[in-house]
Amino acid sequence: MGTRNAVLSLGQRRYLEIIAPDPKQEKIDAPRLNSLKMLKAPTLVGWAAHPGNLEEFVKRIHEQGIGIGGPFPGSRVRPDGRVLKWKTAALNDDRGGLIPFFIEWDKDSVHPASDAPGGCRLESFTVAGTDPEALAVEFRQLGINVAVQRSAKQELRATIAGPKGGMELRS
Repeated sequence: MGTRNAVLSLGQRRYLEIIAPDPKQEKIDAPRLNSLKMLKAPTLVGWAAHPGNLEEFVKRIHEQGIGIGGPFPGSRVRPDGRVLKWKTAALNDDRGGLIPFFIEWDKDSVHPASDAPGGCRLESFTVAGTDPEALAVEFRQLGINVAVQRSAKQELRATIAGPKGGMELRS
């Protein structure tokens, strides 16, 4: 899809996926790729949550009257030739990226955090918005435990600690 990806383990079943345009795939025209090309600094562009059995989760969310699409299958071949498989789902309204998409890794696939380069950890992750109370209610409905803060600007905030210090990322 026009990108090159790298994965950094942030601990057990947590990882940061770094996505950048692949200069070897110049002819790809995709909205996601075009938005990546416009970024001037490392930026959080989304996040994922694992709700358990994705089929059951989608059914439960749909029964609550919340619009959700999926599950959709996905896969990719790693440089070592191993095939990773997963399923994803996403709310029809993700509140501008504040709500995660949902992922379930195939039981026969290696989770990306298990063998990605390590040494870093996620110190904090926060969702900030103009109406934190409404966000907190929505996260509870979805079964997601995440810190929510009030902010004039809607954004994702993460602090990652590593051997050479910390790094703050925002959306």
